Amino acid sequence: MPRGRAAFGATAVALVVATIGAACTVGPSNRPAVVHDGDAPPVVAPTPGKPPPAAVRPLGAPEGAKLSWSDCTSQTRFRLGAAAGTAMRFECARVSNTLDSPSRPGRGTTRIAVLKAGTGPVPLVVVNDVNGEPGTLFAARLAQQLGPEVMGTFSLVGVDRRGTGESEHLQCVPESIRQRLIGFDPTAKDSTKINELLEVAREASQECMLDLDEQLPANDTWRTASDLEKVRELLGMRHLHALGSGEGSRVLTVYAERYGDKAGRFVLDGSPDPTSDGIGLAQARAAATEATFSEFADDCVKRGCSLGSDPKKSVNDLVAKLAEKSLTSSDGLAVTGGSVMFALTESLGERSSWPALGDALAKAASGDAGPVAALLAPVIKNKSTVGARFDGSMITACNDTTVRIPPDRAAQLIKEWGAKSPLFGPVFSQRLMWCGPWPVPSQPLPPVRGANAGPMVVLTTATDPMTPPEGTKRTAEQLPGASLVTWQSNGHGALTGSGCVATALKDYLVDGKMPANATVCPP
Repeated sequence: MPRGRAAFGATAVALVVATIGAACTVGPSNRPAVVHDGDAPPVVAPTPGKPPPAAVRPLGAPEGAKLSWSDCTSQTRFRLGAAAGTAMRFECARVSNTLDSPSRPGRGTTRIAVLKAGTGPVPLVVVNDVNGEPGTLFAARLAQQLGPEVMGTFSLVGVDRRGTGESEHLQCVPESIRQRLIGFDPTAKDSTKINELLEVAREASQECMLDLDEQLPANDTWRTASDLEKVRELLGMRHLHALGSGEGSRVLTVYAERYGDKAGRFVLDGSPDPTSDGIGLAQARAAATEATFSEFADDCVKRGCSLGSDPKKSVNDLVAKLAEKSLTSSDGLAVTGGSVMFALTESLGERSSWPALGDALAKAASGDAGPVAALLAPVIKNKSTVGARFDGSMITACNDTTVRIPPDRAAQLIKEWGAKSPLFGPVFSQRLMWCGPWPVPSQPLPPVRGANAGPMVVLTTATDPMTPPEGTKRTAEQLPGASLVTWQSNGHGALTGSGCVATALKDYLVDGKMPANATVCPP
């Protein structure tokens, strides 16, 4: 979760200049409400002649809760590492829910790990990106960053999604195959070479189909929404109040579609574009990551970082150098041009990690594989009770999309996207091949509508490489009565780091007041 404060990009400056006259106002103008630093965001005022928006759902209080919590403070502080400087107590529990595989609907069982942080009386469920850190750990970190007014009202309940973290995590792709997929040559362009990538992806899918059988197609966003409904029941809440980060927001919109009358106060912090298919989403991510890399490079040069005066050239040189001879870390992780690009795509969203990211790339250029390997390790390597993130992430992603493309189409996209996004276009077009050999899901995810849910607050960051702001804006447009709040900063996520966003969260979550739609918060 990037929480840094970076300078406006050219687009952000233009937006603020164009809208400054509308600062802190709500009225007939369609211009965004710009909030100056230190000001509270405006709240929605009724529009004459129009029906009022749906009411924000009441908070309520737990009644007849059935979860059995046990103290897990020491384990959680160990997992938090350097971020564990807190006196907060943590409790953990397990939730059993129906596996509900397409071949055996309504049958089987899966176990979901949950963690409670804080002592507020109202549970606020937290769902993270499936390729990010487990929801339990994400919630433990977030609880230390949200303001006292929010944490005085809520306790955060982090959920490890199916196939991830300490839930029944899926481990079916051998480590060697994970490394080959992640480390595949990012400069490969012809269909013959891309066929090699398809073959590696086929090996991964075959291993998972053999190992997981009917469990494989049961790990998706549709069924994760049912896990949240089970959590709501066991928490004893009439409505589920929840916060979704990035792609985790999609779980909440699917929940709103399936259980709309149970959906309470929902905050979506970045959301994938609901109007795009897998190809469109990948292309948007390539362009957004390219834009974020430019911000990273500018910041790097200003700081005088170890990548020198031209970080883009340094990265291209590093990729070319590793194509000739890769590096190997002390724990056996290969650092190749592909794995360097993977580390970039996964790390650019964390604004506060940019200095360490620059140093890691520079050290790889000098022959030290360790720092880049450390960035890759949580994705590739298993650790005690927590498996590598790669398997659960890829399985969920492939189960959520019906898009499957052949190598010749991938080669075409590599050429087209590479012309617009030279660094990351080829990377994201190659990734489309990962799902090529996987079974196509029997039904696509439902559209984003939320017709029976209450109004939601949708947050976006001006430069977000993982959930590009244009797509998040479209999510807000699809949801009746939703309010979009844009933080004019960069990185993935707007939950913390902005006083303006914090006030909007408090007003909505605690007081039930919707911020004005199209509010703009300063960096």
